[in-house]
Amino acid sequence: MTLIKSISGFRGTIGGKPGDTLNPLDIVKAVSAYAYYRRKVVGGRVRNKVVVGRDARLSGEMVSHVVCGTLMGLGFDVVNIGLASTPTTELAVVMEHACGGIILTASHNPRQWNALKLLNEKGEFLNAKEAQDVVRCMNKEEFEYSDVDSLGNYIKNFAYDQRHIELVKNLELVDIDAIRKAQFRVALDCVNSVGGTILPRLLGQLGVTKVKGINMEPTGDFAHNPEPLAKNLGDIMDMMRREGNFDIGFVVDPDVDRLAIICEDGSMYGEEYTLVTVADYVLQNTPGNTVSNLSSTRALRDITEKYGCQYTAAAVGEVNVVTAMKETGAVIGGEGNGGVIYPHAHSGRDALVGIALILTYMAKLGKKASEMRAMYPQYYIAKNRIDLNPGTDIIGILNKIKEMYKDEQVTDIDGVKIDFPDKWVHLRKSNTEPIIRVYSEAHTMEEADALGKQIMDVVYSMT
Repeated sequence: MTLIKSISGFRGTIGGKPGDTLNPLDIVKAVSAYAYYRRKVVGGRVRNKVVVGRDARLSGEMVSHVVCGTLMGLGFDVVNIGLASTPTTELAVVMEHACGGIILTASHNPRQWNALKLLNEKGEFLNAKEAQDVVRCMNKEEFEYSDVDSLGNYIKNFAYDQRHIELVKNLELVDIDAIRKAQFRVALDCVNSVGGTILPRLLGQLGVTKVKGINMEPTGDFAHNPEPLAKNLGDIMDMMRREGNFDIGFVVDPDVDRLAIICEDGSMYGEEYTLVTVADYVLQNTPGNTVSNLSSTRALRDITEKYGCQYTAAAVGEVNVVTAMKETGAVIGGEGNGGVIYPHAHSGRDALVGIALILTYMAKLGKKASEMRAMYPQYYIAKNRIDLNPGTDIIGILNKIKEMYKDEQVTDIDGVKIDFPDKWVHLRKSNTEPIIRVYSEAHTMEEADALGKQIMDVVYSMT
């Protein structure tokens, strides 16, 4: 079964039997539940507006037709913005004064996957309670369709890429003159999705005239595993080493909300350090609080405290980070997977914002990408998993771990995280499988992995 209903929406592989996959019948039910619920939330008005945007994956056009038709059948006006990044769609919801939005993207998942990511009227993801209400509505089929006189309208508006770029260009901390004078040479890998349509335009308008991209055509037939990790990015890294005339490389996932950086020598900058670098620049100019999730690098905390500001750790998940950012008045935040959330732009991960701020900071520093990376404390994160038998009392195990390490700094808002003076380990229960994910960080990969496996041995001794 690959149909997953969670706080981030509905995700699954295309094809198969109803109830098991992301197929047309289940798409209709999911969209119906979401729209019916949104109507109740926004006050029961007869007609509302929903924005729909999609990445370039192969199933996108089919899914879009089903989604748009279902919304119209429920009496909702649809603004279809076509091929668009996740942050572009989030912005369009606000600019259209819509009651919500649906992004058709499975993010970093392979080509056979797609998903419905559900937004509220602020262009932000639904919170846990809202998502649960939508799932409940879907399971009980608590929705009704409109009669022939109350069907929704359908509008295409493909202008939002440029509106997104204009917003980025107008950010106070984006210095187009500095970027233009630096005469950067930039490499891109857009993994055959919507980054290939918007990022060259962004770079050109930021004053970067020397751009070379690979996997730029938005076919949705991804040239490599779409998650922007070092093991998947050999082509762009080899190109940069071979040609030797680039200042920096940028890689995005299919929906352009995660940003990975490649140094001028073809080495990985480190996905955890995208947010750290942006935060360093932002905090120099607008001191304030920061937020990332519990599984993100400690380097953000170190940088934040360097400027006399306060760092807060949130539960894993973009909506949880955004909530914590609002509660603490954070000036910058995000996730260690390359997700930058800059509230002066909007409350969502945005690779375009990250690129503009990184290039500005790099231009002002006058440093190479590798030299900029060397400015920050070095940490390594190891990722492991504990496979358990179905029915294992995972919550009980986590409670025992928490008790065992009660003399350390323990956080239990999302699993159990144990902070030691010079390292940490975070254990999280999977929502879909009988496993515990184990993330650990230290100053060397060997030490990080050893810490994770030490805790794993403790868990195994309990089962």
